[in-house]
Amino acid sequence: MKKLNVVVWNEYRHEKKREHIRAIYPDGLHGLIKSFLDVNEDMEVSLAALDDPDQGLPDERLEKIDVLIWWGHMAHGEVNDELVAKIQKRVYEGKMGFVALHSAHHSKPFRAIVGTNGNLSWGRNQKEIMWTLMPSHEIAAGIPDHFLIDEEELYSEPFYIPQPDALVFGGWFEDGHIMRAGACFHRGAGRLFYFQPGHEECRALYNPYVQRIITNAVRWAKPVEFGYEIPEGAPKVHHKIIDEFQQ
Repeated sequence: MKKLNVVVWNEYRHEKKREHIRAIYPDGLHGLIKSFLDVNEDMEVSLAALDDPDQGLPDERLEKIDVLIWWGHMAHGEVNDELVAKIQKRVYEGKMGFVALHSAHHSKPFRAIVGTNGNLSWGRNQKEIMWTLMPSHEIAAGIPDHFLIDEEELYSEPFYIPQPDALVFGGWFEDGHIMRAGACFHRGAGRLFYFQPGHEECRALYNPYVQRIITNAVRWAKPVEFGYEIPEGAPKVHHKIIDEFQQ
């Protein structure tokens, strides 16, 4: 069985600069994500960070990635524009899926892929109830109709994204704010999933349902094989239609 090549990309700045964040994520947010994805036999998971050579994604590595998970916050502007264009191209061509977590709503790759500025409202850390809005969607597999996140940074509407192709989860915060918290987009032949939990000062990424959603999202976002060869003996009309289309 060919394993999915999954790379978890993280700025990896907060954990280095702030002791209380390093105490929550001693191996980095990306390290924790890798740890719970590693249990899946169909995935080969590795890490990348902003301060790595080539910002962690040299061409030869990028070309082999099936799904790229992205977390960024304080250094969006440092991400190389040429790299962003390559990521966008791979997603549009259906060669790579993209999963954006929490403050990656303002990351260059997310904005380039979905085509808007990704602005939203935010506030204090508080309790959040995550509601499953599309229980039949494959990213919602194994998730109850709702679950509690004990503490998460308030992200709320208006969230300046295009209309999602599927809105799988919605967040409700104790202050009464709501958020389109789990949104799927198809761009070209590729797929992108945005998921709101994952603030660096909170422990939402330890929540087993959050971990299950991210795991499901990787499998949903993976490249889908498309195209086919015309079988022997197929009616001639199929050849004619394809020939005319190609001219």
